[in-house]
Amino acid sequence: MKIDLNADLGEGFGVWSLGDDLALLDIVTSANVACGFHAGDPLIIRRTCAAAVDRGVSIGAQVSYRDLAGFGRREIDMDPEELCSEVMYQIAAVDGIARAMGGRVSYVKPHGALYNRICRDVVQAEAVVAAVADYGPAAGGSLPVLTLPGSAVHPIAERYGVPTVSECFADRAYTPAGTLLPRREIGAVLHDPDEVAARAVRMARDGVVTAVDGTDVRVDARSVCVHGDTPGAVALAEAVRDALVGAGVGVESFA
Repeated sequence: MKIDLNADLGEGFGVWSLGDDLALLDIVTSANVACGFHAGDPLIIRRTCAAAVDRGVSIGAQVSYRDLAGFGRREIDMDPEELCSEVMYQIAAVDGIARAMGGRVSYVKPHGALYNRICRDVVQAEAVVAAVADYGPAAGGSLPVLTLPGSAVHPIAERYGVPTVSECFADRAYTPAGTLLPRREIGAVLHDPDEVAARAVRMARDGVVTAVDGTDVRVDARSVCVHGDTPGAVALAEAVRDALVGAGVGVESFA
């Protein structure tokens, strides 16, 4: 039994830093690197990619809406061709820097509002998948897309020949429908390391998580996410990895 452990990294901007990227890169197996649209800038992308390559951590392009002020957490209605082009632009930017640092982008993970939107919106989901498919030859092959189980992305990606990888979230609350509880709701983000670690083990080993109404929801996943911008993110990630290993679950990248 094996599972990937991913985190959102490189989410500072200019003189502003967010999270302890270097400490998290010593724990996770995949790094979702902000592409500059919701956070990140060329210097931060370069440093994050270089550090990931040094540690053998897989690099993913964390594409988002163009929303620096809102940290990519506000939905934007966009023309599909424009969204497709902006997603491709972001993948290319991080992949180019990653290659200069000796690595490459090996998967794509949408961020924030875009992530949640394309789980239900087939038009925007197709725009994102089309961008990944179009960039595939430049990447040397199809790039997998990280998304929720049951997401609208899965059937669209299959049609385009783009692989998908289902993920679960150790530090986020779930609705009974298997979606993430919106951040504006109380209790949407979990902070207790023991609780987060126990949820991660149950999701990895049993494929279930308890939703906010007390019911169990299926979350068959190959990757588990811990957010890099959550307060105490390093302690949470350490607790999750230690608990997974202690439960006999191998922690390694899917890429």
